[in-house]
Amino acid sequence: MLIRTISFLIILLINLVFCEDVCYKDKCQKSTPQNRYLFYDVNPPEGFNLRRDVYMRLVSLMHKLKHTNNPDLNKFKLVLPPWSHLVHWRYRETPEYLPWSKFFDIESLQRFAPVIELHEYFSDLEPFKYTKLILDRVYILQHFEDMFETGNFEERWKVEKCHKPPKLKYFYYANITSNTVKCISFHGPATKLQEIFLKTNARTILIEHAEVVLHNTFGDKIYWQSRRSMRFNVKIRKIASDFRNSYLNSSDELDNTILEQNWEDEKPKRNAIGGPYLAVHLRRRDFVRARVNEIPDFNSVYSQISKKLDELKLHSVFIATDSPEKEFNELKSKFDKKYEVYRYIAPPEIEKEYHEAGVAIIDQIICSHARYFIGTSESTFSFRIQEEREILGFRTNTTYNVLCKNKNNCKKPSVWQIVY
Repeated sequence: MLIRTISFLIILLINLVFCEDVCYKDKCQKSTPQNRYLFYDVNPPEGFNLRRDVYMRLVSLMHKLKHTNNPDLNKFKLVLPPWSHLVHWRYRETPEYLPWSKFFDIESLQRFAPVIELHEYFSDLEPFKYTKLILDRVYILQHFEDMFETGNFEERWKVEKCHKPPKLKYFYYANITSNTVKCISFHGPATKLQEIFLKTNARTILIEHAEVVLHNTFGDKIYWQSRRSMRFNVKIRKIASDFRNSYLNSSDELDNTILEQNWEDEKPKRNAIGGPYLAVHLRRRDFVRARVNEIPDFNSVYSQISKKLDELKLHSVFIATDSPEKEFNELKSKFDKKYEVYRYIAPPEIEKEYHEAGVAIIDQIICSHARYFIGTSESTFSFRIQEEREILGFRTNTTYNVLCKNKNNCKKPSVWQIVY
C-alpha cells in the first residue's frame, strides 16, 4: 500500500511539473515546457504580398527574442497562419488552409528565426492531441484614435476599449478560440510587443491585426536577412525555371543568377545578367480606378515597352498582369510581329495545386530573372520583384523602373539596396 501511495505521488508530481492544468480523460493537454507560442493574423482585406511584409516585421522580432538572455522571451516560436480566403483570390465556399510550405522553403525561414506551421504546433503537443485550442491571450491591435489628429507618433501602447467588436474564432477554424481578449492601441515597431509579453506568463498569445506594427528599421541588415530567408519552395521555382527555359531562352547558368543553397553563405554581387527578355508588371483592376492620374493607357504602355525593347535590342517581353484576357489580348495586338509577347497561364493542375498565390509567385520569379524590369508605381507586387532582383545581384538601373502616365507624371520607386 505504501509503495502504491509513493508511486501515485511521484506520477502526480511529474504531471504538475510537465503538464498544463487542463487534462482530458486522465491525460494532460501537454505543452512543451521550454516553448511559448506567438500566433498572429492580419486584416482580411490585405493581400498576399502585404502579408509577407507583416511576416517580416514579426519574424525580425522573433530573431531578436531568440538572441535575448531573458528566459521569458527566448522561448517563443512564431506560428505561421494558414493562407485562406485572401481578398484577391477567387472566392471559394470553404477555406483553403494552405500551409506556408506550399509556397516557401520552411527550412530557409527557420535559419533566421524559430517559426513553425500551425499543424506543427499541434505536433509539438504530441502524444496528447486535443481538438480544441483555447488561446491564453488574444491582443487585438488598433491605432490610437487621436494619433493623426494630434500628430503624436511616439512609440506607445495602451489597453483601451475596442474600436470594433472582437471576433471569437480565428483562422477560419471553429475550434480555435480564447476566453481572454484585450484591445491594445499601439504605435511602434514589432519589437515593442515584447513589453506586452513581459506582462503575462501566457504560453499561447495571438496578435490580431498584426499589420499595425511597424518595421524596426527598413532596409537594414536584419531586414535583408529576413527577406533573403524567404525563399520560394523548390517545386514552384522549378515551374518558373521550366517556363523560362522553354519560352525565354533563360536559365540560371546562362543568366548568372545561381544562388547559394544556403542564403547565409551568399556573398555581395552585382553581376547578374538576366535572361534575354524584358519583364513588365502591369497592375490593372483596382489601380485603374483608384489611381486614374498615375496608370497609363494601353497605347502608352505599348509605346514604353516597345521603346525599351528597341533600346536593349531585345525581342521578347514577359508581362505579369491581373488584366482580364480580353484586355491582355488588346495590348498584345499592338505589338509588331518582330516582338514575342508572353504571359504565364497556369495549367489547371498547377492552379489547383498552388492557387492564385502560387501562380503570382511564378510570375514574380520570371520577372525577377529578366534582363530588365519595369514595374507599376507603388505596387507591393512590383516591390517584391525588385527585392528578388536585389538578392539575385542585378544592377539597380535594371530594376527600379516603372510605367509612367506621361513624362510629367512618373513617380520613380525608392531604391533599397541589399545589405549583407
